[in-house]
Amino acid sequence: MSKLVINKNPEVKSKFDTYPPVIQKKLKVLRQLIIDTATRIDSINEIEETLKWGEPSYLAKKGSTIRIDWKAKSPDQYAIYFKCTSKLVITFREVYGDLFNYEKNRAILFKIDDKIPTQELKACISAALQYHELKDKEFLGL
Repeated sequence: MSKLVINKNPEVKSKFDTYPPVIQKKLKVLRQLIIDTATRIDSINEIEETLKWGEPSYLAKKGSTIRIDWKAKSPDQYAIYFKCTSKLVITFREVYGDLFNYEKNRAILFKIDDKIPTQELKACISAALQYHELKDKEFLGL
């Protein structure tokens, strides 16, 4: 495990504070999964935590941006977003089938009471954090 530096933008905490308490808790679990996963990847020693499109976002140097968010128009769900022009979600669907609920080629959606398949989601996060190193591998190395 490497020592991970998290470059935090203080606006992210402010954004988390705007979510309903139950959603804050769920999104903080996703945030921790991203950080824990990055910590276990030897080639990653730094991750940027910022806002992109007003959403908490995470990016490693050779990775693809991961965003997490909740929308008031869909109050019973929250999501982890991936770059829609990447092969990430398409590959997740190929590898994991209906284990996850997907939104087109851009997100994995969770209902409030879903049990998150943690190991599989960490594999998806790992692929995104290393995307530019893995994009030419079959199934992104999953």
